[in-house]
Amino acid sequence: MDLRQHLLAGQLIPAHPLAIDQDRQLDERRQRALTRYYLAAGAGGLAVGVHTTQFAIRDHGLLEPVLALASDTAREAERDVALIAGVCGGPAQAAREARLASDLRYHAALLSLAGWRHEDDATMLAHCRAIAEIIPIVGFYLQRAVGGRALGYEFWRAFAEIPGVVAIKIAPFDRYATIDVVRAVCDTQRDDVALYTGNDDNIVVDLLTPFPTPSGSDEPARHIVGGLLGHWAVWTARAAAQLSRIKEARRSGVLEKCWLSEAAAVTEMNAAVFDVRHGFAGCIPGIHEVLRRQGLIGGTWCLDPAEQLSPGQAGEIGRVARRYPHLTDDDFVARHLDDWMR
Repeated sequence: MDLRQHLLAGQLIPAHPLAIDQDRQLDERRQRALTRYYLAAGAGGLAVGVHTTQFAIRDHGLLEPVLALASDTAREAERDVALIAGVCGGPAQAAREARLASDLRYHAALLSLAGWRHEDDATMLAHCRAIAEIIPIVGFYLQRAVGGRALGYEFWRAFAEIPGVVAIKIAPFDRYATIDVVRAVCDTQRDDVALYTGNDDNIVVDLLTPFPTPSGSDEPARHIVGGLLGHWAVWTARAAAQLSRIKEARRSGVLEKCWLSEAAAVTEMNAAVFDVRHGFAGCIPGIHEVLRRQGLIGGTWCLDPAEQLSPGQAGEIGRVARRYPHLTDDDFVARHLDDWMR
């Protein structure tokens, strides 16, 4: 697989959840079932060991088993699937995780800088270059509400010039910051770095927007071509169909106003699943609740017993599913669940 061309084509990449049982032990059967679900739904990649997978897997000795399960199961697909491993921590930890991902045949690392709150740009960029020497990297602009930090235009301009960068996940939940990243990549004139949305509050608009290139440039408008999203860990078959329609709309140049309504509907659904009312406290249990209702996992359990659905969150998830049934894929899951659980 040509990783750069695959990512530039625009892929649906779910952030892979963790299936555990009521004793908070890894449920390998359901973990494999989740991977099979995403592949059957049309995912062109998987992000594993990321926030949605629960960073605590590292404290429970689960990072390697979980990465290995996804890698092994993904090989069942008879098509290209980009495997992206979450890599975090300081230089030593990140290097160990990057080497592990490479050994397990992952194609790239989603490099978190959440723990680098007080470092300057030069220090962080040196870290990024070091990890890119081990495995290709996907940059990650994480929103501040869940541990990210402000990273300005100058950082992203320098980051985009690192040879081993293959993509950037833009997830600051901030239009100004999103435009900073797009502008920075455009100004490098690199056309081999794929832009991916992680802005779960603005998925559809991110994917539809033709971002302007510098005045006088011969280059066409730049697009965020795909997404690497926690939101796409649920109702994935419908998300894949939606991404296909978005690509066709971009090709045709005709953007009908119904897209604005659909964008608002997706954001409303995300607000329920990600628990925006309570500052994202229930975002991972919210993903689990959708998957539990579909039978893909056994419960909403997280490794941290305190991480639970927020008051009223289950009701909100039910409300948006009833309000927008065309954006859910319960029927698809029901038809194939037994095969995925084999």
